[in-house]
Amino acid sequence: MRLIFILIIIFILGSCKTEKKENTLKAVNWEKRTVGTNLISNFQTGRTYLPVYSEIYDQTDENTHLLTITVSIRNTSDSDSLFITTADYYNTKGEQIRKYVTKPVFLTPLETIEIVIPRLDTSGGTGANFIFDWSIKNPKYEPYFEAVMIWTTGTQGISFVTHGINYKD
Repeated sequence: MRLIFILIIIFILGSCKTEKKENTLKAVNWEKRTVGTNLISNFQTGRTYLPVYSEIYDQTDENTHLLTITVSIRNTSDSDSLFITTADYYNTKGEQIRKYVTKPVFLTPLETIEIVIPRLDTSGGTGANFIFDWSIKNPKYEPYFEAVMIWTTGTQGISFVTHGINYKD
């Protein structure tokens, strides 16, 4: 009887399928994207500010929800590469947390790359920011910077989007 019970349990557990979701999006390998500064020395330059939130307040300033941040860097040109020369992450106090780019990196035409800040990384706080410096050949195609923040639990969740603001000279 005990053997039959064990076999039934094994059968039930074996028949349960857990689908493994394949992640086709891999972390950006910044080193493989580097280029020399002389390549972009005559290009149009710009700077973009992007607000992000690694946590947001709920009901009071003592309760927060932690958020996953996906920063999207988009090359809007269908013919020229985009070059990112700075991608710096700052916390609520304006202190630099991370430098993602140490040498200029490229995005091919219409390519998008992401920076993901995990939900449990609260170093940015409620008023985190990114600063991006970039270079492009044709000023008609300025890059587009966007962030999606999300929190979910069970069937509930919140999400929102912020957009980069370009500095004008």
